[in-house]
Amino acid sequence: MKNFKIILFLMMAVVVSSCEDIDINDNPNKVSVTHPDLLLTNITTSAFQVKGTGAMYASRMIVQTDGESTSQFYKWDRASFDAYNSLRQVTKMMEEAGRIADDSYKGIGYFFRAYYFYDLALTFGDVPYADALKGETEDLYQPKYSTQEEVFAGVLSELEMANTLLDGTSIITGDPIFNGDVSKWKKLVNSFRLKVLLTLSKKEGSSSLNIKNEFASIYNSESIIATAEESARLEFVDVVDSRYTEFNSSGYGSGLYMASTFIDMLVERGDKRLFAIAGQTKNAKEAGLGIDNFTAYAGGSPIAAYNDVNLVAAAGDISKVNDRYTADPTTEAHNVLSFSEVQFILAEAAVKGWIPSGNAQAFYENAIKANFQFYNTYAKGYEAYYTPTEAVNYIAGTKVNFLNATTDAEKLELILTQKYLTSFLQGGWNMYFDHLRTGYPEFPYLGSDTPPTRWIYPLDEYNNNATNVTEAIDRQFSGSNDGIRELTWWLQ
Repeated sequence: MKNFKIILFLMMAVVVSSCEDIDINDNPNKVSVTHPDLLLTNITTSAFQVKGTGAMYASRMIVQTDGESTSQFYKWDRASFDAYNSLRQVTKMMEEAGRIADDSYKGIGYFFRAYYFYDLALTFGDVPYADALKGETEDLYQPKYSTQEEVFAGVLSELEMANTLLDGTSIITGDPIFNGDVSKWKKLVNSFRLKVLLTLSKKEGSSSLNIKNEFASIYNSESIIATAEESARLEFVDVVDSRYTEFNSSGYGSGLYMASTFIDMLVERGDKRLFAIAGQTKNAKEAGLGIDNFTAYAGGSPIAAYNDVNLVAAAGDISKVNDRYTADPTTEAHNVLSFSEVQFILAEAAVKGWIPSGNAQAFYENAIKANFQFYNTYAKGYEAYYTPTEAVNYIAGTKVNFLNATTDAEKLELILTQKYLTSFLQGGWNMYFDHLRTGYPEFPYLGSDTPPTRWIYPLDEYNNNATNVTEAIDRQFSGSNDGIRELTWWLQ
């Protein structure tokens, strides 16, 4: 009995001693720290995915025939604040970068903050920015809304910070985009700065943003994406969870067809990129027409009633989207910012006089050649249509030749139209926002049913942050409703 008591005492002593060394609040299945490279991989692969079909409906590239698409007929309402979930991951990566004193991950974190807040501001207008993401650190769960102007100023400031932090840093791990090459991340950051500044072209006269001079300064003194190989793109591989975003997508079923707006632009210019983007009509296939026969392609009217277009499609006279997008798990990389887009940005800036030393024609032609190179690389089986010789011949065409444009307006129309033609399943809503900003290319509308300029705030904001969202609406729209055709600061 005495021995039993001694053993029991010793066991209790061990338990007490152990309790002193263990934090009972620590969950061994949930690590509180991690290397930022693990977070970087998830953040980049999520951000670089193809953005779906909504923007293509709104940008007159595709039509729906088995129902009324709200994007096609400009009848959308709310969007979500899901981007803040992604931003929480970015915040965590930056915290972990601080823990291990690695400025490269912190710099990339600033880029992704700019990337997401840029998109949020364009989508809604005023959004939580200065007060955002402070729930865990300051128990701030009802953030005030920053003005759209403040958000854009913050985006530019964070990109500048990213550029500074990426100076002289070493190679990083966990990077599926540039394979750890920090210099390429730096070029992406500075190229994105140019993109943001051009987005704000209607605010060129703003003394606080100094848009024109800032653009010229970055162009003249910073490294930017200068070759097609430096494009910021996600390559897909035939492995589960790493395949092309639209692979096997049910969204391309029987009711989705090409829009006449997009098809007609390609046909009118003899643009062979049509062959890799669209499929032949059913009747053209049955007639034995070759894929290089432009009469084998047609689109449906994006402003006609969907059932009217459905009858034409059922008759075999409208093209589907090329099935390579859904049949090939590695069909093509997805660009967040390509060399081609950067060249179009520079071409527009040169026409506007923002970079007097820039050659708008050279930028414009480089952009088209780069996009032909893109299809030559990724459109398997269509390579012969996108050789350097084909690109040169295309550029010389009447509706493409830059020398045929005599006014700035004509030059901008050429640039924005060609930029539009490179954006099929690339860049998400970029071209729609460019259309809102410039009016190019022209889109057909139903009467006075003009394109919406924004989305309505999420319902959760009305339920959980009503005071601040109401204040933001009153400030922006002078007490008007939270409507989809209200003009936010960047378009005024």
